[in-house]
Amino acid sequence: MNFDDYETILFERNDKVLTVTLDGVGPFNGVNEQMHIELGRVFHDLNNDLDSDVIILTGKGKAFCAGADMRFFEEMVEDPKKFRNILPDAKRIINGILELEKPLVCRMNGAAAGFGASIALMSDIIIADERAKIGDPHVKAGLVAGDGGAIIWPQLIGYARAKEYLLTGKLLSATDAATMGLINYAVPAEQLDEKVNEIVQELLFSPRWAVRYTKTVMNLPLRELATKITDAAVAYEMYTNLMVDRKESVAAFQEKRAPNLTGE
Repeated sequence: MNFDDYETILFERNDKVLTVTLDGVGPFNGVNEQMHIELGRVFHDLNNDLDSDVIILTGKGKAFCAGADMRFFEEMVEDPKKFRNILPDAKRIINGILELEKPLVCRMNGAAAGFGASIALMSDIIIADERAKIGDPHVKAGLVAGDGGAIIWPQLIGYARAKEYLLTGKLLSATDAATMGLINYAVPAEQLDEKVNEIVQELLFSPRWAVRYTKTVMNLPLRELATKITDAAVAYEMYTNLMVDRKESVAAFQEKRAPNLTGE
């Protein structure tokens, strides 16, 4: 398959391994409207790519993906129709990851926050630079964690811990994330590629269809859960985008000050 028409996602082939690199806004790979649209179709395209058996998902530069670009947030606050317009892609992204038959290895080279954390955690095997931070601070931005966080966090670390992190929006270190089972490995930066390659080779040297269909079967409950949760989650997220505290949270972040929350 030809991926030349993508503007915010880079692709590199090495035999049967395809590395997919998020190339977003700024040093933290912020997601803008174009990247959101492209993520809505990339996982379906990856599924149809006949030349790859294992997908590595990573970020360009020093971050994996720190979630939505703040300017994109501002645009959706100023014009709520923009938020409504991205909802179909939000569902396509979640479904695309969970329906991808090929093993998806997340090379978490740096911070993964909000939406970035969701796509990292929905990967099959997550290997992180031990210096990286991960979390879902949707609530800090005045939003519901509607783009996958409410689905995947409880499945990985249980509801009690998931509620603590999703309701407070606090970040945790990759080392702590690995200890509690949120991700698979946290390794020193100089060992990240070595560990990723080790896992990739293990996957490549197993029978292709046994690997793919085992993953497919294991993802069936997650796909069922996503079907039950996603519509309500994105609807609540769109609703919170209209709130006074949402606008204030975005403004406070931009102005580097504490938000003046009213409860509205």
